[in-house]
Amino acid sequence: MRIPAKAHVAIADGERFLLMRNGGTPDEAKLELVEEPSLDGEQESGAFGHHDPKSDDYHTQEKLDHAASAASWLNRAVLQHWIEELVVVADPDTLGEMRRHFHVETRDVLVAEIDKQVTGMPGPEILEVIEGA
Repeated sequence: MRIPAKAHVAIADGERFLLMRNGGTPDEAKLELVEEPSLDGEQESGAFGHHDPKSDDYHTQEKLDHAASAASWLNRAVLQHWIEELVVVADPDTLGEMRRHFHVETRDVLVAEIDKQVTGMPGPEILEVIEGA
């Protein structure tokens, strides 16, 4: 897939959350790190508080909470018109949890959602994964 120019790319897993941006063109994308936002103030609870058989595991619940907090951060950025186009790349569990928390306006600016684990990869490899989706 092609990433629109200036589109933001959120990279997430159950522990990390990075925000990148396409500083190039759709034909020649160039991912640039914008920031690794702190989610300390978000305090979102994953799995909407319903019983998830996996949620009895503290580590799993912590990952779901992190995904919910990342979605909350993105919602705020979209509602403040800081993000106008968004690609989200996250492992399947994280992406699934984030989807549950996306605001309708966040859904409206989503260009793509890619369920792949890419945190820890360098920018060029992340770009290859996105372009191959």
